[in-house]
Amino acid sequence: MTTHFSYPAPALQEELRKVAVAMVAPKKGILATDDTLEGMGDRLKSVGLDNTEEGRRLYRQIMFSADPKIGEYISAVILSREAVHQKADDGSSFVELLQKRGIIPGINVDKGLVPLMGSEDEVTTQGLDDLAQRCVQYKKDGCRFAKWRSVIRIGGNTPSPLAILENANVLARYASVCQANGLVPIVEPDIVLAGDHDIDRAQKVAETVLAAVYKALHDHHVFLEGTVLKPAMVTAGPACPRQNSPEEVARATVAALSRTVPAAVPGVAFLSGGLSEEDASRFLNAINKAPAKKPWSLTFCFGRALQASALRAWGGKAQNVNAAQNELIKRAQANSLAQQGKL
Repeated sequence: MTTHFSYPAPALQEELRKVAVAMVAPKKGILATDDTLEGMGDRLKSVGLDNTEEGRRLYRQIMFSADPKIGEYISAVILSREAVHQKADDGSSFVELLQKRGIIPGINVDKGLVPLMGSEDEVTTQGLDDLAQRCVQYKKDGCRFAKWRSVIRIGGNTPSPLAILENANVLARYASVCQANGLVPIVEPDIVLAGDHDIDRAQKVAETVLAAVYKALHDHHVFLEGTVLKPAMVTAGPACPRQNSPEEVARATVAALSRTVPAAVPGVAFLSGGLSEEDASRFLNAINKAPAKKPWSLTFCFGRALQASALRAWGGKAQNVNAAQNELIKRAQANSLAQQGKL
């Protein structure tokens, strides 16, 4: 195998590194608002609202127009394709609202999951074909990073070697294309929180998947200093008879990362993946308090675990906007403390 290759030009390396480091800055984390239309519909339905474009716009406007102090706790926001082109009531784009708050806008660039033939209900992620052109346009639109989600499921016979290899290579190809076009890639191998497996099985799967992902990133010559990892925390499946303490989750999670994730990676931003708001924050706090070598910033990239209380407080009523924004800031502040191990 040839070893003759080049990383990005020095100027591009510096640009990617600066954005990645800012995304995982101390005391800050990432807000994920890139739900699919169906996912957003489920959120709105939970408070009795219809899934319309205007309803989605109003809900996003609540989050993106919150008091500027939210920028003390949120470093970046992942937008959906629809949100990048939406505007607030005052005519400002959502990208502009975030930039005014010192928050880095980013974009979800994958095109969803498709079945992986020959597997046991496993999936891969599509969207590579025109990714380069879309990255160029999203950067013109003001985005500075991208996100791509691959899904891994733990079962009796899964994840299969095929699913692990396929998803690792797809993530690596996506990351390479993003960097070539000036966007920092969030690498998200999402080991979904489902099943009856114990935490030991979850840790072994996490280590196997992450090792494959970083082998693929290396093979594709991805500049690691200009990336952010977005994994799940290592937990037992929700149907497992024994659920673990935050300290046990922290030990398993940090061990899996230590065995697989290079120190060159600036930060790890955990997804909440079906955890409650409280558990997501408690686990993140324990991870940051764990007495182990941790060469990366360990922070959050939460969707529901930052938004659930705010959505309930809003309920689609104009008079509740301030209450909803206060709830969002409250959750962001709590997770900022957890990122410091001070919750």
